[in-house]
Amino acid sequence: MFFSRHKTELIAPDQALPGRSERNFHLTDKHVVLGTPVVTDEAPAGHEVAVFGLGCFWGAEEIYWKLPGVWSTSVGYAGGHTPHPSYEEVCSGRTAHTEAVRVVYDPAQVSFADLVKRFFEVHDPTQGMQQGNDVGTQYRSAIYFTTPEQEQVARELTDVYGAELARRGLGEITTEVREVPTYYYAEEQHQQYLAKHVDGYRCHANTGVKFPATA
Repeated sequence: MFFSRHKTELIAPDQALPGRSERNFHLTDKHVVLGTPVVTDEAPAGHEVAVFGLGCFWGAEEIYWKLPGVWSTSVGYAGGHTPHPSYEEVCSGRTAHTEAVRVVYDPAQVSFADLVKRFFEVHDPTQGMQQGNDVGTQYRSAIYFTTPEQEQVARELTDVYGAELARRGLGEITTEVREVPTYYYAEEQHQQYLAKHVDGYRCHANTGVKFPATA
């Protein structure tokens, strides 16, 4: 009853699961598609990091690893209260995390603005705590910026896309835009899931609205 009643409500910190002090599983060293490290706590010189939540992270990660200029991707949990949560704990709604993709990219090849525009086009940022048939706080839309410059771009582009949706009579954007919280890597079986399971689940609910060319 608790899980079903609160599946679309963010839990308070004092109600969150306790989690654990450290990661309790092993992660493969290399990205199975890009050949770069999966754990990227320190990005290479000249590279930047962005973190996005746009529904089920299996399909979301695939979208980003295909973009030229993206050096590495991983999936994990961000924006919640429970330290080092498990997938099952996140899906219970009792950690307040969203499923997230960490993107390490070369800004000389792909801009943060391009990453944000892609973000808005490939999911529906108006659905609140869900994406399509996936319902729960772990599926909420989020942009977690890592620099003041990223924040400015994220907020400006959110306003631009929001205005375009309004012009078309669609819903208001519910995307959470804030400084990147602690990011916890997801378990090994979730990393590059769709490279390992090519016919695996992809949820790409979207508005069908391209980002305005003038932005």
